[in-house]
Amino acid sequence: MQPSRPFLKPGLPFPLGATWDGTGVNFALFSANATKVELCLFDRAGKRELERVELPEYTDEIWHGYLSDIRPGQLYGYRVHGPYAPNEGHRFNPNKLLLDPYALALHGEIKWHDALFGYRIGSAKGDLVMDKRDSASVMPKCIVVDPAVTWGNDQRPRTHWMNTIIYEAHVKGMTARREDLPPQLRGTFAGLAQPQVIEHLVKLGVTAVELMPVQAFFDDRHLIERGLSNYWGYNTIGFFAPAPRYISPEGNIHEFKLMVRRLHEAGIEVILDVVYNHTAEGNHMGPTLSFRGIDNASYYILADDPRYYFDTTGCGNTVNLRHQRVLQMVMDSLRYWVEQCHVDGFRFDLASSLGRDRDAFDHNSVFFDAVRQDPVLSRVKLIAEPWDTGPNGYQVGNFPPGWAEWNDRYRDTVRGFWKGDEGAAGPLAGGLLGSSDLFEKRGRRPWSSVNFVAAHDGFTLADVVSYNDKHNEANGEDNNDGHSHNLSWNCGVEGPSDDPEVLKLREKMRRNLIATVLLSQGTPMILMGDEIGRTQNGNNNSYCQDNEMNWLDWQAVGERPEGFHAFVARMIDIRRRQPLLAQARFLHGDKTDDGERDVRWCRPDGERMQQSDWENPDTRAMSVFFTDEGLQLGMLFNAHHEPLDFVLPEGDGWRITVDTDDDERGKAAEVVSGSVSVADRSLILVERRHA
Repeated sequence: MQPSRPFLKPGLPFPLGATWDGTGVNFALFSANATKVELCLFDRAGKRELERVELPEYTDEIWHGYLSDIRPGQLYGYRVHGPYAPNEGHRFNPNKLLLDPYALALHGEIKWHDALFGYRIGSAKGDLVMDKRDSASVMPKCIVVDPAVTWGNDQRPRTHWMNTIIYEAHVKGMTARREDLPPQLRGTFAGLAQPQVIEHLVKLGVTAVELMPVQAFFDDRHLIERGLSNYWGYNTIGFFAPAPRYISPEGNIHEFKLMVRRLHEAGIEVILDVVYNHTAEGNHMGPTLSFRGIDNASYYILADDPRYYFDTTGCGNTVNLRHQRVLQMVMDSLRYWVEQCHVDGFRFDLASSLGRDRDAFDHNSVFFDAVRQDPVLSRVKLIAEPWDTGPNGYQVGNFPPGWAEWNDRYRDTVRGFWKGDEGAAGPLAGGLLGSSDLFEKRGRRPWSSVNFVAAHDGFTLADVVSYNDKHNEANGEDNNDGHSHNLSWNCGVEGPSDDPEVLKLREKMRRNLIATVLLSQGTPMILMGDEIGRTQNGNNNSYCQDNEMNWLDWQAVGERPEGFHAFVARMIDIRRRQPLLAQARFLHGDKTDDGERDVRWCRPDGERMQQSDWENPDTRAMSVFFTDEGLQLGMLFNAHHEPLDFVLPEGDGWRITVDTDDDERGKAAEVVSGSVSVADRSLILVERRHA
């Protein structure tokens, strides 16, 4: 205790974190098992520890104190005292400077050193012997922040789920090669906020940008030692602070808010990819950076032997959302990004872990219940990555009402159909109609299925049609990382080719894949750069490649103004103008008011598809027709290696609006009747209006 410090008062146990009230700063930190908490204050450079202040009060497991002489910009961290007893689940070590879980901003990056570890590295007893070296010199510092910012007339786009088109992007990858931006803005929030970058998204027609992790994360030590980095960012250590690497050298955390506001002005929502399932502290042999040293037994799910972690993430630990204070932290974090930063939704990494009670997944878990009843979070877009690495981890279709889910079954089905796999026609038909077998329950709608053929994890769209096998040698793991079930086809040549026929086929296959996504019921998602043919050279696990392999090549846009990205923009425009492609309810072939069926599946000869056709593994061609209020829409699929004639329903006036074999034919809106020839491995979209 430090009663002689004139500016120290008891303060309050809420809100958690460092809260500037215009006069001073209230510090509050949760730890149920600590015996003492010291607040460490640093100079402006973060190199010299100026003072240690013991927090004077402990209320409801919250350590707190108020310092009236502290102002925004102050750098700080914590040292937390308690037992170092790994066999009992406790890893307190006051020699280690710890980050505040509620810190709104961080100063500096981690500098890997053995002092960051709570145990003595190299000891014969492993992690059981406490390391007494001070880690402050190699740790980032927290920053006291005044969160106030002028939002002006910022208006959320509030795009309905039915009309949402998602663009998955990476903050650095989006602008690192943008030569018309000042060098200091490339790869930052401020760079992404520039008009010429946003203009590309507007012209493409997407309605939401889903940003890969932007919450503070660190590069793994083993990657740094191999000259690599954690480019993707699924290694979170601060759930409130933006990653310092995305803030320009002369900027601050408000650059994130500027980016959000400018995207909103363009009618584009901002969705954050968030990682609440694990932290950057890893397994029991990982570093002590924050949660582990504050209260290891509360923040993490421990194994039956509390020395170890119950890990369902594949990353060494699992965050304990069944603890009320840990759940509160995650909920506070989500509300912070919505209320203070105006984001429009979240995509939850390994979301099955968020609903776990150890081995069991529960769609009515405390986390899902908390989100569903929350008046703020229940009104934003919520997207689950519906799997993790633990028992019963694959939960596609099992999330609660109000959630959308990444649908990897859809991805695999579409890839398999277009590469000519047997038995893919039936699954494709289900995917085209929103995967009702997975999502039609508890009042859920077709938009619950987030449809994609490429995402950050796996091949890019261009690589799906250019490689049969993964080529991850650059990752330094002898090509053993990443999965091998890619459902890809190289069109006859592995990797780059200058054969005109191969290039023509690849372009057509890309059109088939992206057109299928944008013509399917559900919520379409496009991977950054797929619209211009971005390649990762066959690397399907590029998480550690912070280089041109992952960065969007803007020169490719300028060189071909009528290239593939123009086709993608046209498909998005067709989807946005065509209500039949984004319907509010699942379609099952029911009759409409005028006696027509809302959806009808046919063979190329025009006859209705029968059960035997769906069960035939060689079925690779079929058509589907939608009818509603005088408008008919037809999709003709031919995954055969030769052209086929498709019979159209009775009547004239059919117009070809898309032909993936000949894009000019679609632009010309050629009128056909009776039948139409569909080229090999092609898709045609036809439409007509009738009385």
